[in-house]
Amino acid sequence: MKQRSLRARETTAAWIFVLPWLLGLLLFVAGPIITSFIVSFTDWDLLTRPKWIGAQNYKELLGNDPLLWQSVKVSAIYTFASVPLGMGFALLVALGLNRRLPGLAIFRTIYYLPAILSGVAVAMLWQWVFSPEFGLINTFLRYFSLPAPGWLASESWALPALIIMGLWGIGGTAIIYLSGLQNIPDQLYEAAMIDGAGPWKSFRHVTIPMLSPVLFFTLIMGIIGSFQVFTQAYVMTNGGPANATLFFVLYLYRNAFEWLKMGYASALAWLLFVIILSLTLLNFALAKYWVHYED
Repeated sequence: MKQRSLRARETTAAWIFVLPWLLGLLLFVAGPIITSFIVSFTDWDLLTRPKWIGAQNYKELLGNDPLLWQSVKVSAIYTFASVPLGMGFALLVALGLNRRLPGLAIFRTIYYLPAILSGVAVAMLWQWVFSPEFGLINTFLRYFSLPAPGWLASESWALPALIIMGLWGIGGTAIIYLSGLQNIPDQLYEAAMIDGAGPWKSFRHVTIPMLSPVLFFTLIMGIIGSFQVFTQAYVMTNGGPANATLFFVLYLYRNAFEWLKMGYASALAWLLFVIILSLTLLNFALAKYWVHYED
């Protein structure tokens, strides 16, 4: 009886401790997810009662919305350009920071600082850097008599400018890679050296395979984050010029809070979920060909 009473008290205490988290999950995560799914089948402007319209929102977004496909195109180009570039540069930085040299702790801090700055502040900074008239980049190009692009004011250069800007925050990814590099046993490099492997072969056959789980993690997180870009486009270009930087989430925001098409915006959110889920599952399916685990 005493054991049962003690077990019951422990169970009650466990539920009391987990209850705040469980309520938060239901109220702020599961609740909004379920609500958005229901709202996606309605016509709702936030001011009147929702009107049930069935799958009309999904039919419209899949068949009769050119702005939607422009936003998908912009987000896809940004993802497939910025994610590999960001991973590549972050790996180069991590390799540099992994050397045993005095003062490297300071450089690690410097490289990581941009990752913790406010998104709006960073966007305003880069808006000045890319200014066609007095921006830092064009001033430098004009000094050497080189052509100065219009950057954010140009339909051709606006999206590449945002891709370049995305490299500003590689410090967070570099720190993750640095942690992975420091967990690679030195014995593997010694064995490779004994077998006659040079720096490149050691990097290819030791570093990359041992770091592949970390690379896979940052790849997945990079794809998810790049499809959710909003602040840069909203602050710097507002989707322009000529919808050249109309990212998916920016278009979703416009439908929800500018045009008050909350039902259609909810359908867009679920389409975004399907896109990200599909890319994630595809990467998990391909992971068996290049991701190597120690066991």
